[in-house]
Amino acid sequence: MSTVTTHILDTALGKPAAGVTIALEHQGTAGWQPLASGVTNADGRISDLTPQPLAPGHYRLTADIGSYFAADGRETLYVNAQIDFMIAASGSHYHLPFLITPWSWSTYRGS
Repeated sequence: MSTVTTHILDTALGKPAAGVTIALEHQGTAGWQPLASGVTNADGRISDLTPQPLAPGHYRLTADIGSYFAADGRETLYVNAQIDFMIAASGSHYHLPFLITPWSWSTYRGS
C-alpha cells in the first residue's frame, strides 16, 4: 500500500497557498470515485489526505485553484489543476505538489 501527500505553492506570490480545496479520486470499474478531500493549511499542506494507504491503481488529485485566486480578487485562466497519476507498486510514498500562478501550474514528484 502507498501514501499520497501534496502541498500548493503560489509561485506568483512566493508563498504557500492556504485555503485551497483538494480532492483525491480513484478510477475504478464504475468511473471516478471520491476517496478524500481537504483544505490546505497556512503552510499550503493537507496533513491527513490519505490516512489509509492506497492500493496500486489510477488516481487523480484536483485542486480548486480558481476559487483560491478569486478569493484574492485575482483573475485566473485555470479553474482547477489536476494531477492524473498511477500508483504501480505498493509501499511507495508519492508527494505530488502543485506550483500555481494565475496563468500556469505545474507539478513534480517530490520526496
